[in-house]
Amino acid sequence: MFARALKPYDITPEQWSVLLMIAGREGINQKEVALGVSKDQPTTARIVELLQKKGFVTKMMSPSDRRAFLLYATDQGKHLIDTTLLLEQQVTSTAFAGLKPQQLEDLRMMLELIHHNTANSHQE
Repeated sequence: MFARALKPYDITPEQWSVLLMIAGREGINQKEVALGVSKDQPTTARIVELLQKKGFVTKMMSPSDRRAFLLYATDQGKHLIDTTLLLEQQVTSTAFAGLKPQQLEDLRMMLELIHHNTANSHQE
């Protein structure tokens, strides 16, 4: 549903979530983005590179660690987030329609547990 809504903007939901993370935390590094969106670092690197090619993100060398890059959303990237945030909220609202607040909380807790379990299984 969200993928369809984003199609005219030439961005996937996966790319959008990375851009949202960067726009919300200007100067974040790639490792923090990967953790924030629950993706491995190589996948995050590919997404960031794509976002950079599309003009949504810029990289700047970290002043404290010359090996690290800090990520920033461009004006174009910020505009895209501003334009599409309402779409995401509408899709989420439609997806969760009919669920009571307690059901939503239960679902959130179950998904967090599943995420925790699967994240830990990759570390073993």
